[in-house]
Amino acid sequence: MNKASLFDPPLMPDMIIEGLNRYDERPCLLLGDRVATYREVREETSRMVQALHSLGLKQGARIAVLSANRPEVLSNIAAMQIAGCCGIPLHPLGSLEDHAYVLNTAGVDALIFDPSAFGEHALALRERAPGLKHLLAFGGSEQATDYLALAATFEATALQRPDVTPEDVSSISFTGGTTGKPKGVMCSYRATAYMTQIQMADWEFPEELRMLIATPLSHAAAAFLVPVLQKGGAFYVMSGFSPDAFFDMVETHRITTTMLVPVMLYFLLDHPRSASADLSSLETVFYGASPASPARLTQAIEQWGPVFQQFYGQAEAPMVLATMQRHEHDPEKPERLAACGRPSPWMHMALLDSAGNIVDPGEPGEICVRGPLVMNGYLDQPEATAEAFAGGWLHTGDVGRLDEDGFLHIVDRTKDMIVSGGFNVFPREVEDTLSAHPAVAQVVVIGTPDPQWGEAVTAVIVLRAGAEAGEALTAELQAHVKAARGSLQSPKRIDYVDAIPLTAVGKPDKKVVRARYWEGASRQVG
Repeated sequence: MNKASLFDPPLMPDMIIEGLNRYDERPCLLLGDRVATYREVREETSRMVQALHSLGLKQGARIAVLSANRPEVLSNIAAMQIAGCCGIPLHPLGSLEDHAYVLNTAGVDALIFDPSAFGEHALALRERAPGLKHLLAFGGSEQATDYLALAATFEATALQRPDVTPEDVSSISFTGGTTGKPKGVMCSYRATAYMTQIQMADWEFPEELRMLIATPLSHAAAAFLVPVLQKGGAFYVMSGFSPDAFFDMVETHRITTTMLVPVMLYFLLDHPRSASADLSSLETVFYGASPASPARLTQAIEQWGPVFQQFYGQAEAPMVLATMQRHEHDPEKPERLAACGRPSPWMHMALLDSAGNIVDPGEPGEICVRGPLVMNGYLDQPEATAEAFAGGWLHTGDVGRLDEDGFLHIVDRTKDMIVSGGFNVFPREVEDTLSAHPAVAQVVVIGTPDPQWGEAVTAVIVLRAGAEAGEALTAELQAHVKAARGSLQSPKRIDYVDAIPLTAVGKPDKKVVRARYWEGASRQVG
């Protein structure tokens, strides 16, 4: 039964199909040493859709994806959307424990994985997630179905949209919370379609669009799929980021746009080739997801010109809450480079105090938004959802202020989340892991200023009697966290103290601990 109503807008599956159908022989996706055409990508997407359907993975099925960057990931994203499946990305730097939690909490039906990078990891996940029905590999795997070989057994047919409504859940991405357990952010087809419309209205895409995917496709890079298709552009996917590989790709393919997190930009600026590499083809470099240094941005603009465009959002309202366009990056106004841009005119935004009132002009307040971009809520967490939606607004947890020119500055967070290198780290998870080590008596984990990573995961530890602070113990604790939770959450810095300050009710006073590191530092988020 068709659920579409008279007033439903085109959704992501519609826009993907229309984009793939619009062109035939135009270049679309770099595959090895050649660029596949739109016709070839369209046909491969059709075969993938049929492969998913043949396994019973149809509308509403939940599919997790764990892969290094490879071109097939983009085709699979398109296929899952057109099949009506709900996508659940797994971060490639996450730990086995984190991934198993997501699979079990979300009731995932199938895991699609990259056997060259995650073969053993996928097998271990199957043991930990008994509800998992299918294991699909991007290529040959002895203990999983070869997804690509299965797709090749089908003849390409015309792409057909699924019978989905704007409010159906398109994806679930897991983010952290104050309890330390990740929350599943339910993103609707309505929200992703609206995000794309704002991108195409406000973002400065080049006329000749050759986009280099340098960040993990599990992250925001996949959000560029529809805008690039709609503009007839082509994707060039890096298997892994390195400055040399980045410079080579830009020079070889005359890349016109890319997306970076600030730490990647810093790696490029500090590389010997930064002055000699030919980046003249780059017209727009999108960046965000992490604090950005105004000094490094100034250096980048001086080096490569006014090509930078910033975006701001969060999983609960992704990517397009604010944007700072290329011409607004003015090195003569360094204070502006600390902003994240102007609030989107396509969303309602207000800065509210703790009582839910709008703050006075120029005063800080919690950034709260409402509009079609907002998530449906947190998976199976009605209380957390109600808290996030209090007063009829989505409470972002970020505190911001508007300057006299209307630019939004994020000056602090109400939540303890750490953003390191563009990725989210949640202190409670790291604290719980460190507390399990026999040398640790007490620990708090915070983000501290770092010119390269934006924020560095920092552990402040009181040792147990008999334990000795030193480089050997620091290395052991870092390895302990890395083994349990992945390299992303391993502290870059560990400080040993005699006591951790406490609040009046006996809880660790993170505000006092954090102040020792942040005093005099500008805590801005791009």
